[in-house]
This record gives sequence, C-alpha cells and structure tokens, in this order.
Amino acid sequence: MKNASWNHCEIIDFATCEDSRGVLTFTDNTRLPFPIRRVFWIYAIGKGQTRGGHAHRTCAEILIAVSGSFSVQVFCGTASHKFELTNPREGLLIPPMAWCELTDFTPDAVCLCLASRDYEPDGYINDFETYLKTCD
Repeated sequence: MKNASWNHCEIIDFATCEDSRGVLTFTDNTRLPFPIRRVFWIYAIGKGQTRGGHAHRTCAEILIAVSGSFSVQVFCGTASHKFELTNPREGLLIPPMAWCELTDFTPDAVCLCLASRDYEPDGYINDFETYLKTCD
C-alpha cells in the first residue's frame, strides 16, 4: 500500500482498475491506516493562495489530488519535506502533530481529504510558534 515515506508521512497507493471505459480508483476502511470519520474537499483555490497552515493534535489525514495538482509542505518537529501531489491514484498520509501547508494549486485542483476524526475546533494548532513549543 505504501511506496514512499518521510518521517511519519507516507504516500499511499490506492487500488485501481483500468479498462477501455477508463479508470476506477478506490479505497475503504479496511485498506487505510485509520477508519474514515470525516471527508471534505477543497477546490476553486485562487492563484497564490495557501490552505492548511496548521497541525492537528490528534487527527490524521490523507490528502488526495483527485484533479489537478498541488504541493504539501510538511514540518514534523525538526525537519520539513515538500510533497507534490499530482496523481489521483495516491494520497499523502499526514499524521497528528505534523504542520502542513498546501500551495501551488493548479486552476483545476481538487484536494480530497479523508480524516480520522470528526471536526474538533480545539484539535487545531493554528500558530506556528505555539506548534514549535508543543513539539518540545
């Protein structure tokens, strides 16, 4: 299921069936590292806009570029890595306590997010300095 990793982030390859009619990519809770509790998608992002800019205290997420592409800069404690999401057959696992920022959206980009927790406003760390202090 995974073919690349950095720290605790992983690229997850989804099951795919392809034939003369096109491509079908799928997943379910038996194929993922956590049960899905929430699903949302981000699209119509203006040129130069950034999304994310936070860390989740307890929620893990899988980000998927189901259309177009975008970049994800992930910071885990002391190091950072930039992932390019360009393929709807794979997703990026973001563990709890990883700071991430989404940038470089193409005009047709749609980011699908599979989350391990329900929406919890108190579960977010929205300030990078607070995040760094929390990681100590």
